[in-house]
Amino acid sequence: MTPYRSLPPRSFWRTAVAEPELREIGGLWTPKFALGQDDVILTAGSCFARHIGRALLERGMNWRDAEPAPPGLTRAEREARHFGVFSFRTGNIYTAAMLRQWLSWAFHEAAPPGEAWIEDGRFYDPWRPSVEPGGHASADAVTQARLATLAAIRGAVTGASCLVFTLGLTEAWRDRADGTVHPVCPGTVRGTYDPGRHVFHNFTFAEVYDDLSAAIALARTANPGLRVLLTVSPVPLTATATGDHALTATTYSKSVLRAVAGQLTQELDHVDYFPAYEIVTGFPFKAVFFEPNLRTVTPAGVDFVMGQFFDALTRGPATTTAPATPAPRTAPAAVEDIQCDDAVLDYYNPH
Repeated sequence: MTPYRSLPPRSFWRTAVAEPELREIGGLWTPKFALGQDDVILTAGSCFARHIGRALLERGMNWRDAEPAPPGLTRAEREARHFGVFSFRTGNIYTAAMLRQWLSWAFHEAAPPGEAWIEDGRFYDPWRPSVEPGGHASADAVTQARLATLAAIRGAVTGASCLVFTLGLTEAWRDRADGTVHPVCPGTVRGTYDPGRHVFHNFTFAEVYDDLSAAIALARTANPGLRVLLTVSPVPLTATATGDHALTATTYSKSVLRAVAGQLTQELDHVDYFPAYEIVTGFPFKAVFFEPNLRTVTPAGVDFVMGQFFDALTRGPATTTAPATPAPRTAPAAVEDIQCDDAVLDYYNPH
């Protein structure tokens, strides 16, 4: 008798991945903790995270918009100014370092910078250059808007039940002048690139782990009951500044983020991981959830991901019974498995 005889079908590649129909694949996620309609849920992170808040609202969940739009704006104006995209108007938070940065400013561990970029007589926030596409009337207005967002973060995190954070990238641009991390390379969306000041950095596993651990600890210092649900964006890098091929650079970035999320999920009872990345990019789905550019996730893909999310919340913790002892298998192994020692483990799959 080996431990493999008592494993459920979801533990074997053939029955969990290779054979099920797309609609039948399940058991990808067993939530650590329940999330009910009364739980206050916050969302932040990379661009894929914007789908989560909307889906939560559509399902009647208590998604918190901590910076609601002022009255009188059209839907297009609200979206352009990043109202209702995430729980706070930070814009995309692609890296763990940026999450730590915003939380450290919000909870007064560090002073936010006072710089503003000027273009055509308008003023822009270097750390969220896309949030106000029309800019501000003055540098002071930039500062006041940033302080409003920091207050919203502070209040929302303090009163939330769960923060859903979507990790997006390991690549970032740092500012030598103050040590801060920018969401995008200065000079792309706004500002001016200065090679003497703006330096590229590709975060390692250890750095992402340290930043994300510190960010979670900081949030839970303010709210000891806060739970954190991590995801990894399935959206590939648009471009890489490493000099590597975009495919290998994307694989590095997503692998590091996924590994950090898995490590923290193993270590901390209040941290969980939802496999949005695996659902969109995994073998059984054969890239059907991507648009022809192989980067943008289709609406059907988003719906499928969120369907898996809510189905798992409804099911709750799975119960597993030991399968019956399998009959001997006589089917020949696939050609590619002949020299793979671990291929013998499918012998113990009773299904």
